[in-house]
Amino acid sequence: MPKRPTDHPADAASARKSSPASEPALPVLPPLPDVPTALLGNLTPSQFMRRYWQKKPLLIRQAVPGIESPVSREEFFELADQDEVEARLITHFRNKWQLEHGPFAPDELPSVKQRAWTLLVQGMDLHDDRARALLDRFRFVPDARLDDLMISYATDGGGVGPHFDSYDVFLLQVKGKRRWRISAQKDLTLHAGLPLKVLQNFEPDQEWLLEPGDMLYLPPHIAHDGIAEGECMTCSIGFRAPSASELTAQFLYHLAERGESAGKPGALYRDPQQPAVDRPAELPPALMKKVGAILAGIKWNDQDIASFLGTYLSEPKPSVVFDPPSRPLNEARFIGQASKSGVRLDRKTSLLYNRRFFFVNGEEMPLDGAKKWLFDLADHRRMSAKRFVTLSHDSSVTARLHEWYCAGWIQVGELA
Repeated sequence: MPKRPTDHPADAASARKSSPASEPALPVLPPLPDVPTALLGNLTPSQFMRRYWQKKPLLIRQAVPGIESPVSREEFFELADQDEVEARLITHFRNKWQLEHGPFAPDELPSVKQRAWTLLVQGMDLHDDRARALLDRFRFVPDARLDDLMISYATDGGGVGPHFDSYDVFLLQVKGKRRWRISAQKDLTLHAGLPLKVLQNFEPDQEWLLEPGDMLYLPPHIAHDGIAEGECMTCSIGFRAPSASELTAQFLYHLAERGESAGKPGALYRDPQQPAVDRPAELPPALMKKVGAILAGIKWNDQDIASFLGTYLSEPKPSVVFDPPSRPLNEARFIGQASKSGVRLDRKTSLLYNRRFFFVNGEEMPLDGAKKWLFDLADHRRMSAKRFVTLSHDSSVTARLHEWYCAGWIQVGELA
């Protein structure tokens, strides 16, 4: 593969310092349900969800006017070289699709002057506060459905081929231009033998050229193909759409793990009435009957479902590692600092709740007296210094927040 030329700075750290995009991102609250917003073409989120969500595509010109990429090209390439980052390189050289998985060392990427290649980095919100701030604009959809922000870098002619997704996606152009063609076709047959899911018979019926700030929303199973016109970067905001089989399997596992399936936990199968057989390979009828009775005896209620969803959907992805402070403040100093500058959830932290419990990074805990402050922290992902001061007299609150701070789940200070 061609070496990267000198148009990539060798010192990515110095490039990062000089990039205007590296300034800390101000927190951006999602639009209120009944307030029109440019993000959705001056629709309110309520109108968008009724008219378009999982129903039909929507092109939005200047959804985010004046936007810049959350990271520079140099920062992006540097991230793709890290072990904990999920990166993919897709090339379409000489009319042949190829896919490689990262990490990618500096000399393993093609030249930016070479056409028709794409670098994808998944979960950018886990690695950069500016990407997390951009993802937060879309929290008019419940956090339980929000998945991640992926960035696609492409050279002229780059793309991943005509394809479809099984989930909703917002495609936000943040640098350069990309031409999108879409189709509501029913034929979703894929080319066999390719490393990518490329549609065999793509027949576009609409086409647009997106520039920085423009955005395209696509519901599941809308065929689409995006081709870079010159160097470009696109942010893809994706949503979780677990399959019925995945949810069923995980829920039953959740019940079994908690010892809430039928029968006594750890009880072994018994068959004291099993007769001798002359057909040893035949499934014993008594075994089938017993297992059928066990399965029929599995019971659950609404709280079991809520407990499963809360822990399952807040569980960090396997690649996520939290970074505790190298020299953590003791609780008294933590209270002093937080009283001056507030606290915020770490960009990797997931905090969900229902009426009785809250769920943080896969752990379930009763709300008890935490209801009001925890709801606000979860919904806004930060707590102002003023609000923290009003709670600082409650040792149960400060002890819990200090514990999360020591684990790297929250950070002192409202801004990234």
